[in-house]
Amino acid sequence: MSVAKSAKIAQTAIIEEGAIIGENVEIGHYCVIGKDVKIGEGCKLYNNVTILGNTTLGKGNEIFPNATLGTKPQDLKYHDEPNVLIFGDFNKIREFTMINPGTEGGGSKTIIGNHNLLMAYVHIAHDCIIGDSCILANGATLGGHIELGSHINIGGLTPIHQFVKIGDYAMIAGASALSQDIPPFCMAEGNRAVIRGLNLHRLRKNFEHHEVDKIHTAYKRLFFGNAPIKEIAQDILREEKQDKNVIKMCNFIIASTRGIPFIRKNNE
Repeated sequence: MSVAKSAKIAQTAIIEEGAIIGENVEIGHYCVIGKDVKIGEGCKLYNNVTILGNTTLGKGNEIFPNATLGTKPQDLKYHDEPNVLIFGDFNKIREFTMINPGTEGGGSKTIIGNHNLLMAYVHIAHDCIIGDSCILANGATLGGHIELGSHINIGGLTPIHQFVKIGDYAMIAGASALSQDIPPFCMAEGNRAVIRGLNLHRLRKNFEHHEVDKIHTAYKRLFFGNAPIKEIAQDILREEKQDKNVIKMCNFIIASTRGIPFIRKNNE
């Protein structure tokens, strides 16, 4: 066991031999830290946190009571093969959140990026990949093999089907149920969730006015057109060589394997 001198560890915490605890880490009462866990500089664990398996926390992460990280995947195909759970920096993991490591069928890695907020009772299953600055509200549930980009909002009590992909700056409304892919910049809602428009709140906070206009123009062409959406995306890419946001949206649509859920609208 390697524990930095500046770390503060409650007497009731259990740290297994082999764990690595970085500088200025705080570990509260009744926490359990497994032998293969690495906790980076400045992390804070409140009471009753459990971290097991080959789990690595970057710096500045804050883990709230009763969160459980790194326990075996809830996948009947898992047969104790080596796997990992990796966190970046400055994530906030709220109460009763559970995050599982990967499986052999999905690359054996679950990865959480930087500056994410996972509210109470969030579940992230095996082999998920989460980008940066995402917000998952209370009770959001991610099945296995899901990929989230960055700056994504998932509303409370929303389940997402395994293998779904969600693009940057998208939003899924609370109490929805999502089973297909959502392109960057879009907002989806409903059970089953369909695209309702653009996530204009995020766009206006993070992009220039002319950038939002280009995204909006592409959106109307994609979702109000009469041709199949992948054909429209290919047409746009042949014409649009400069705008990286439009290119990102079209490439996402073309690459989608689960399909894009939307209701065709009349182009009036």
